[in-house]
Amino acid sequence: MNARFMVCALCCILLLNCSGDKAKELLETAEFEERQMNLPHAKQLYEDVIRLYPTSKEAETAHTRLAVLN
Repeated sequence: MNARFMVCALCCILLLNCSGDKAKELLETAEFEERQMNLPHAKQLYEDVIRLYPTSKEAETAHTRLAVLN
């Protein structure tokens, strides 16, 4: 039972770390789309960052960028 708990805890830690990377990747893609003047897609990606990772620092940046674009 103790080994199962450890494996589960390790998986949770890995998943949390992966989500941070995904938020960063999504934000970087949105910023790229914005630089390419593909604003509808950039806005959608910023909204996705906020929806999927609402408590991340990337979500804060996405909120700022959306405010500027709107």
